[in-house]
Amino acid sequence: MPRVVGSPEQFTIVGENIHATRVLMRNGRRMVTLDDGTEAVPFKGDSGEDRFLTVPDWFKKTQPYDQGQIKHFMIAMRKGIDDDPDEREQAAAYLRYEVRRQLAAGAQYLDINADEVHYNLDTQKRCMRWAVETVQAASSVPPSIDSSSSEIIAEGLAAYDGHAGRPIINSIAPERPEAMDMITEHDARVIVMATSETGMPQSAEERVENAGALISALVARGVDLSDMFVDAIIFPISVESQNGNHYFEAVKALRERYGDGLHIGMGLSNISFGMPNRRLINRSFIHLALEAGIDAGIIDPIATKLDSILGLDTESEPVKLALDMLLGHDDFCGNYIMAYRDGRLRS
Repeated sequence: MPRVVGSPEQFTIVGENIHATRVLMRNGRRMVTLDDGTEAVPFKGDSGEDRFLTVPDWFKKTQPYDQGQIKHFMIAMRKGIDDDPDEREQAAAYLRYEVRRQLAAGAQYLDINADEVHYNLDTQKRCMRWAVETVQAASSVPPSIDSSSSEIIAEGLAAYDGHAGRPIINSIAPERPEAMDMITEHDARVIVMATSETGMPQSAEERVENAGALISALVARGVDLSDMFVDAIIFPISVESQNGNHYFEAVKALRERYGDGLHIGMGLSNISFGMPNRRLINRSFIHLALEAGIDAGIIDPIATKLDSILGLDTESEPVKLALDMLLGHDDFCGNYIMAYRDGRLRS
């Protein structure tokens, strides 16, 4: 039987927003233009006053800016290591604002990723260290140190003072076994990737086999199942109609093999990449994933409310269309996309 999550308290939320890839649209509702023509992201300061994260000149020379995107956490992290103390203070206030928002929405960990701030490793490491130090000064929950580089993960773990509890290493994968040593060194919990040395899994069976190999290696090192979170790898439904089913089947098999001691879930919003009305797809996907047996996830708890997912109206037309697509009954997502164009996905 799958593990049943009956309330938000039974689900581990890793807040995903403090990430250098996060994007706001230049013409979106969260952007403003100040009187002097400066583009900025408005936010609330520590005392509730109106403040602004301004878009610097260097970012205006980037491809994302030309495409109408503002990578606001990339900007904040780069400002955080700037020589100008005013820029550093503005950036720190912005991160503290996001910490308050994530905590108020129920995040139990805060995922921090600085990989995209720059191509230079030293700059990435400096931004990770600054972000961890800034977040921990304002947070009552521990960080999830997230990077594709073991060196950057090590930098983040070294910066964390441990006062809010045990951190999570995001993640352990076959191509970086050296990260396993950090688990014991920093008394950390860990996200286990269901990947292999040859790449991404293509089936449920490959996911289970890949995750199982890493789980066995961690158990041999004395890591308890309760300290592991398996990322069973979610690919966008827009790419292949069975991507949802591959994930659900893997979750069920992992839950059957390891029982309730293991945590399963992680990057849940990947399923909706490239699709319209992503929030509807994400909520519907998490509903199905909960039925399969997940009990954790890297999500935006502000946009994705667990209580609303647990009470999802599965009889409404928008949700039915999303569920049908996610269960592989809508080739090329044709019915869903047509409904979106017809204005029938409002929920």
